[in-house]
Amino acid sequence: MSDTVSDVKENVCKSENLQQSTDEAMEVEPGKKRHAEEDGEEEVPEAKRRKKARLRNFGPTAPKNALVQLNEIKPGLQYKLLSQSGPVHAPVFSMSVEVNGDIYMGSGPTKKKAKLNVAEKALRSFVQFPNVSEAYRAMGIAVHSTDFTSDAADDAEDTLFNAFEPLPKDDKKENTETNGSGPAAPIIHPPVGSKAPVPAHPMGKNPVMLLNELRPGLKYEMMSETGESHAKNFIVAVTIEGQVFQGCGRNKKIAKSRAAQAILSNLYKMDFNSTPMSQPIANDLMNEGIHLNVPQVLADSVHKLIMEKFGELTNNFSSPHARRKVMAGFVMTEDEDIQTAQVVALATGTKCVNGEYISNSGFALNDSHAEIIARRVLITYFYSQLELHLTSEGAEQSIFQRKENAAGYRLRDGIHFHLFISTSPCGDARIFSPHESSMESELGDRHPNRKARGQLRTKIESGEGTIPVKADAVVQTWDGVLQGERLLTMSCSDKISRWNMLGLQGALLSHFFDPIYVSSIILGSLYHADHFSRAVYERINNQEVLPTPYHLNKPMLSGVTNSESRQPGKAPNFGINWMVNKPVIEVINANTGKNDSGQPSHLCKQALFESFSNLYGRISSTTMPTEQPHLYSEAKAAASDYQTAKQQMYKVFQAANLGTWVKKPVEQDMFEIGSNSFKAEKEDTKEGI
Repeated sequence: MSDTVSDVKENVCKSENLQQSTDEAMEVEPGKKRHAEEDGEEEVPEAKRRKKARLRNFGPTAPKNALVQLNEIKPGLQYKLLSQSGPVHAPVFSMSVEVNGDIYMGSGPTKKKAKLNVAEKALRSFVQFPNVSEAYRAMGIAVHSTDFTSDAADDAEDTLFNAFEPLPKDDKKENTETNGSGPAAPIIHPPVGSKAPVPAHPMGKNPVMLLNELRPGLKYEMMSETGESHAKNFIVAVTIEGQVFQGCGRNKKIAKSRAAQAILSNLYKMDFNSTPMSQPIANDLMNEGIHLNVPQVLADSVHKLIMEKFGELTNNFSSPHARRKVMAGFVMTEDEDIQTAQVVALATGTKCVNGEYISNSGFALNDSHAEIIARRVLITYFYSQLELHLTSEGAEQSIFQRKENAAGYRLRDGIHFHLFISTSPCGDARIFSPHESSMESELGDRHPNRKARGQLRTKIESGEGTIPVKADAVVQTWDGVLQGERLLTMSCSDKISRWNMLGLQGALLSHFFDPIYVSSIILGSLYHADHFSRAVYERINNQEVLPTPYHLNKPMLSGVTNSESRQPGKAPNFGINWMVNKPVIEVINANTGKNDSGQPSHLCKQALFESFSNLYGRISSTTMPTEQPHLYSEAKAAASDYQTAKQQMYKVFQAANLGTWVKKPVEQDMFEIGSNSFKAEKEDTKEGI
């Protein structure tokens, strides 16, 4: 107990001594304390004093690497990968860049380091300064230095984020003000009052970043989100100088990038096409019109209209009938004005009829590929427009008008038709490697099978894909197909090339008006300028003289900026079709060639022959007035000029050693109008729809 009391007393004594020492220390320099109090300042702790000293001595920022410095002096340079050598675990990349007409090369273990090596060599060749600031001063470019720690920093011009905006003359002087013992960190800007150099071919640089350098502060607005789950479509808009530019893509990032591309292409004339093979091929009609005279603008506008209509018909792509692999449609424009454009025909499908379901009465559709069905829908639309001429009131609303000094009709001035296909058509247009197109464009077509380019090809019965035409399979017989011989159908590439010689209207409508040619063909994916142009008209460029008014049509060809992605999996066995002014779609079973109720389609040969017969003899005809044909084959043969042009087309393919056109069994076209049976089936079809 006594020991505890002694410890407590000892601790009390130590506390008193410590308090006394503290009081004495505070009274050592009372003058200084009073002086601080008189000045109204508080004594600053040592830690805070040191922190302020460090801030005053804030030095320059970390030096920029050679790549950044070179890009600031020479923006828009293109670095090319020359080669890759060495083993897999230790590769060596070689790159090059062209600066002021000189080419500099460098290498490194990675592409990034090789690029940095090239930039260092390029800088050393013409920049003999310790840093970019000195180089800018030598070139007469103002370098602004701002001290962000000074009290005046808040009042300074926000030049860091508005480097490309003109400044007042008073602000063009160099700011050399410092605060403390350390110099201010230099902030480098492009020439004040002018825009950064604009590269003509800004490849390799993000369009959004490039646009932000030229026009900082732009706002990107999300306009819409549409499309199927596997093919989403986002639209982003930017307003600049009173103009609205839009970009679309499968995600928001791509849409934003393409909106920036649209601005840079239109306002700064930049070219973002990576290879010549991805660029549109214009036609003479591109010199006409006002709003759609740019091929890519026309292509994207047609694509947008088709996708919007398909979404509308399939309940925003939620309907079971929205399943598809290929979609095609025709858009009609007047005077190349997008405000007057409308979708007149739309279809999906990728299959052909099974051989056992072929019809000798014209009730079954042989080819249910999307572009073929879309063209049959367009033919039905042509019949509906001709029927308007049965009355004087309806004639004014028709797209056709009577010829002035001849029999028959012609399209009204300024009307054009544009074909959209969601992917490259089967056949010759699709026989290439999409990911090797850039190499092919630089080195030329060196494929061992290049001499076979342009060959006629046929579709596979009840399947996808095509095979080259065989020399011994040019004649198909009815009994042979029913016995099990595969029914052959010409590829879509071959049929489109046929349309470019004979027109879209076919033989029956040639009785009433001159051939109608498509003005443009737009692909939603797998667009290759060389292969596509060869497939649809170049391979038949040296045709024999065609009877007037037939000629070889060369439409505008283009891809779209928002290309569709590949859709693996089996294609559905059905397809849909729709025509303008029709309330609902028709669903076709591709295997049987009839609608989902088992009834003949309104697009079958029997239906088209009935429409022809209803008009023949009642409206003006370009053919000699004869007795109305009773057989479908007779009506086709009576269009003599059309048949002459078709025979010339066959000779062109044979003369070029591209194969022989495969025809269907002749029994298919030897039928009459089955008035009673077909009308009954037609009524049942309407009730089913």
